[in-house]
Amino acid sequence: MKVAVVGATGLVGTVMLKVLAERNFPVTELIPVASAKSAGKEIEFKGKKYKVVTVEDAIAMKPDVALFSAGGTTSLEQAPNFAAAGTVVIDNSSAWRMDPSKKLVVPEVNADVLTADDKIIANPNCSTIQMVVALKPLHERYKIKRVVVSTYQSVTGTGKKAVDQLMNERNKIEGEMAYPYPIDLNVIPQIDVFQDNGYTKEEMKMILETKKIMGDDGIRVTATTVRIPVMGGHSESVNIEFENDFDLAEVRTLLEQQEGLVVVDDPASLKYPMPKDAHEKDEVFVGRIRRDESQDNTLNLWVVADNLRKGAATNAVQIAEYLLKNKLI
Repeated sequence: MKVAVVGATGLVGTVMLKVLAERNFPVTELIPVASAKSAGKEIEFKGKKYKVVTVEDAIAMKPDVALFSAGGTTSLEQAPNFAAAGTVVIDNSSAWRMDPSKKLVVPEVNADVLTADDKIIANPNCSTIQMVVALKPLHERYKIKRVVVSTYQSVTGTGKKAVDQLMNERNKIEGEMAYPYPIDLNVIPQIDVFQDNGYTKEEMKMILETKKIMGDDGIRVTATTVRIPVMGGHSESVNIEFENDFDLAEVRTLLEQQEGLVVVDDPASLKYPMPKDAHEKDEVFVGRIRRDESQDNTLNLWVVADNLRKGAATNAVQIAEYLLKNKLI
């Protein structure tokens, strides 16, 4: 496969290259793509050096697959150009996620919606990805009515500038600010810009994307997304109301059997998922499994995943793997 990584020098692009190598994706020719100012730089992949090229050069090289992580503007402008050249685009930005003509895919949840005609495929928001992996088997068994989610999101979700801000503050160094407030020893209850309804864009992404991925507009979702001074992964407190009652032992079994999910739930031994344990892992981790005793048919979960891997790079590569395995590319 001739594979382009658009945004190859960024945080997620770097992880995409790492994941492609680790999972032995059959890359016969790698095309690292970045902005014009990065063109000509060299990156290493599986022991070989590759020159970074511009988007225009990459399109002319007609890759089989292009993994995009270069922001929404670039995706809107350039994904159709790649698609017109016959390339399948898997896009990590929010540009195409809610486009009714584009598929929004988490392979463990809804890969079966993909066809050979899909030339631009959207990779969901990092927080949505990890949540729906846990929701899928429970929705199939008990039918979800409502989800209340609060997130605790890593600074890596914002990018290098935010990581630098956190480390600068920790080391008492003056520097550029990614956030309007200090992040070290603080919690910022705003991720992305505020919308007219008082929710942030990140919160609305989780609400709308969950319905689309799960294929059920009847699921009601409300979200509060929060940035915390952590690197390594996002955490979520998820409260799920079902139409039908459940047995906790069966819930645990369903979660343990779900592809891509690991249950870490042993309160007696103080075992529960934490971002530092999920760091550089591809799975979603679930713990603190317990009944909500304040209302019927309601469950509490704690869900953790590495936002740069399963929340972005790994999910994109898994989509490419599914397409290849099923001869859709």
